[in-house]
Amino acid sequence: MKIHQNPRHWAAKKALTTPGISSVANYGLVKMHTKIFLGKADEERREERKEHLDDFFDATMDTYVAALEAGYSEAEAREVTHLQANFDFFNHGWTEMMEIPAEEFETHYRRYGDFFTGHGITIDDPLGEFRPPEGIADAPETPERRDRGAYENAIAGFADDVYVVTGEGETVVGGDGPEPEVSVADAPGVSEEDADEGANAD
Repeated sequence: MKIHQNPRHWAAKKALTTPGISSVANYGLVKMHTKIFLGKADEERREERKEHLDDFFDATMDTYVAALEAGYSEAEAREVTHLQANFDFFNHGWTEMMEIPAEEFETHYRRYGDFFTGHGITIDDPLGEFRPPEGIADAPETPERRDRGAYENAIAGFADDVYVVTGEGETVVGGDGPEPEVSVADAPGVSEEDADEGANAD
């Protein structure tokens, strides 16, 4: 999968793994992701999907941290969560929100097979053990879209590795570059005041 990586992604990683800041960052990142992906959906479908996406992305934040703890790079951990989302979108028939074509799912899944199987994640059950006990909100499906064949926002041809588009626009493979110095205040939803309060809490 081709994903972007810039200082805000590193700031988000730092914020999500910093006690006293993580819940604020979690909230901001959930809202950001919901907004981004709803922007790809038909306008009349957005409101009915919003609660589901909020719940789903909230659960994937736990996946992201668990993948980092398992030794995956920032880009790989983030790709894992994007794969979860794409599995969920496909299952609901929300193909206009997909980033990769469904025929590449198996290749992507195998690359993270140990992590996915270790946490009960499958294409049919994208959250696995990260599904919250109370579940997540339901949303109407559009299964007829799966039969159209063309997923207008999916980018094919990047299933063999994680491809990272840097802040300079260069595409590199792997995403294992050096981690820059960033402030948690640069993470989505985290203010300077939040950062100061988190530092004082430590």
